[in-house]
Amino acid sequence: MSTDSEKPSVYQNFITGCHILHHHGVLDAYGHLSVRHPEKKDIFLMPRNIAPALLSSKADIVEYRVEDASPVDLDSPPGYVERFIHSEIYKKYPAVQSVIHSHAPSILPFTITGVDLRPCVHMSGFLGKHVPKFNIAEYYSEEDVRDLLIRNQRLGNHLSACFSKETNTSHHPVVLMRGHGFTVVGGGIEESVFRAIYTAENARIQTASLTLQLTATTSTTATGAHPVQSLYYLDDSEIRATTQMTQWSVMRPWNLWVHEAEANPLYTNNV
Repeated sequence: MSTDSEKPSVYQNFITGCHILHHHGVLDAYGHLSVRHPEKKDIFLMPRNIAPALLSSKADIVEYRVEDASPVDLDSPPGYVERFIHSEIYKKYPAVQSVIHSHAPSILPFTITGVDLRPCVHMSGFLGKHVPKFNIAEYYSEEDVRDLLIRNQRLGNHLSACFSKETNTSHHPVVLMRGHGFTVVGGGIEESVFRAIYTAENARIQTASLTLQLTATTSTTATGAHPVQSLYYLDDSEIRATTQMTQWSVMRPWNLWVHEAEANPLYTNNV
């Protein structure tokens, strides 16, 4: 059994988490992971402006204030423009400990069509019955650069509100962003990484299933065969049960993913 001194530090897990997300195609040269400081809840950690796969040391990690996303150290290296995504979520939801913003290609079709992302498989029950969509165009001011980026506190605040849209008692773990990607939250690095990976995986499965269903429907229409049934999404009871299941089992895939990242020579973790 490992002792506390042998447990990975938040910095080590943070760098490993970035490597895992890149390894699984959730982050490429763009996108970012953050984590709330374990001791200073008004501070969060985020990479300097660097591709996630290339993080290697504490020097690549910057401390920001939750209040306004300003760097704690004014001499910190340049960071991501969209750190306001993270600061406004941490400000609004004290229970959130980690945030990921991703441009995963499998998600993008669901951000620009009327098709809802819904849980198809048991590893993605956390998605719930409805994944909110955020359309930044509804919140632009005349001064905003219309590049779909969350460049300021005001836009970050509107995005963060989407996580609790239609509910006053809890928050959604995932929000889709029109033409941009998705943002996911979790109770720690391990959970947010798990949710990001399986959100993208669920999107791939749902797209393949919809394509298969369309092909089968076209075929049966042409041949006069029995119509194809609708997709079997998870129902409410399955969503609750599978969400609980993944919360207690998240360390199983995490430990596998850590070994995969450590075995890949692209990734360096000097913490």
